[in-house]
Amino acid sequence: MGDNQVFSIGDTTPWLTIIGLGEDGLAGLGDEAKRCIASASVVFGGVRHLELAAPLIAGEQQSWLSPFERSVEAVVALRGKPVVVLASGDPFFFGVGVTLSRRIDRSEMHVLPAPSSFSLAASRLGWALQDAAIVSLHGRPLDLIRPHLQPGSRILALTSDEQGPGQLAQLLVENGFGRSRLTVLEALGGAQERVTSQLAAQFSLTEINPLNICAVEVVAETGARILPLAPGLDDGLFEHDGQITKREVRALTLSALAPRRGELLWDIGAGSGSIGIEWMLSDPAMRAVAIEGSDERAERIRRNAAKFGVPGLTVVLGTAPEALAGLPSPDAIFIGGGGSEEGVMAAAIAALKPGGRLVANAVTTQMEAVLLTHHARLGGSLIRIDIARASPVGAMTGWRPAMPVTQWSWVKL
Repeated sequence: MGDNQVFSIGDTTPWLTIIGLGEDGLAGLGDEAKRCIASASVVFGGVRHLELAAPLIAGEQQSWLSPFERSVEAVVALRGKPVVVLASGDPFFFGVGVTLSRRIDRSEMHVLPAPSSFSLAASRLGWALQDAAIVSLHGRPLDLIRPHLQPGSRILALTSDEQGPGQLAQLLVENGFGRSRLTVLEALGGAQERVTSQLAAQFSLTEINPLNICAVEVVAETGARILPLAPGLDDGLFEHDGQITKREVRALTLSALAPRRGELLWDIGAGSGSIGIEWMLSDPAMRAVAIEGSDERAERIRRNAAKFGVPGLTVVLGTAPEALAGLPSPDAIFIGGGGSEEGVMAAAIAALKPGGRLVANAVTTQMEAVLLTHHARLGGSLIRIDIARASPVGAMTGWRPAMPVTQWSWVKL
């Protein structure tokens, strides 16, 4: 679409109406939503939504199929006919509207949202919604909440089922946040609405409604696992066998990689996975692939990714360059191990997108020779990182130098 092109959302007559439905059912709908349901040839929705709207439905009812893509195909196949999709709350806030919009143009849709469960929860608690961390754990790993566990923070987390609140309380206790207040808000907006607040360490709620959202007022105890917001996390937070890009070098490396929202990183010779993990922590939209040849280290990377709240980190077991075949093209590449092997650097450079960044660190003379050669041929930035740490020397203190690191950074034109 050109910069000066003018369009109207109303250029196409909408055939699909997506209606947000609350726990109060038809009572919470306006006249327009009711008319759309009554006149639809087909109404899609979950079993619960179809039951709530049943008194108005005159057309065919279709409950969601598994896998969900089958239902998406069924909706698309009815293009041009009056179709209604029933959704929970706001269909475009972690909802079905987002999924359908990937296949159906916005001009073909008419959307009538209801308040989301997050909005309802904030209103019950008196919280400023814009100041709370919003996390959907529905059908997703509970570990995603970990980066948000910052002292004094407020979190609203949508869970998958009745087990979610108890599992969340356990995670809080195990990571040093047992004094955090955990409020469970069940079936908001309906006749079975219930709001219960307890400390995570004292959580004892039972018979929880599967439709619930948890509010967390984060309190950190001494020794709590708090993930700082700056790059260069403490090495001690990672599980590793010594194969880890050390804290100070990691901070400089991430600065050179220059993460931008939504980008994909290849971490070749990932070791503990620390570079890919911190890359993903910089923004929820970041993606990373850790390539590692050791089974033991690959499993360790997966454990680290979960503990840091980035379980979406992809781990590829294998060695470069063979393991790079078929991977999606990266926006940035880090080579921290195995880069001196024949063909690795050439394969990485070939795979990198135009405008992409490549950063390679060397601690061996063999790898340094590779970097010097590529710098002489392609340019870029070449720096040497020398770090010394204070340590005891008898009864006194002296500086103990770490192995120097040569770092080559390059942007592909």
